[in-house]
Amino acid sequence: MRIAATLIASASLFAVTACTGMTASEQGALSGAALGGVAGAVFGDDEAALAGAAVGGAAGWYLGCRQEGRCGAVDNRRQHYDQRSGRYYFQDRQTGRYFYENGQPYP
Repeated sequence: MRIAATLIASASLFAVTACTGMTASEQGALSGAALGGVAGAVFGDDEAALAGAAVGGAAGWYLGCRQEGRCGAVDNRRQHYDQRSGRYYFQDRQTGRYFYENGQPYP
């Protein structure tokens, strides 16, 4: 039991360090599954570890999805006003680039 919990914890830490190239929803799902699995293994048995990983992964994915501006989050596309052109523009959260409301790139 303790060996399994140690292996799960070390694998979880290794997996969390590989999150650098992932989106926020992928990072949330992996981190939530890791934390839920470890908590379930510490406080319960193998079934509790599986249930904790499933619940933690789903919750982490949803929170990451909200952070990306999807899954019911309201995206304010009128963030900034350009007085030269008289148009609003916004910053895309995933790419960091700026766009006008109609999708044209902002100079």
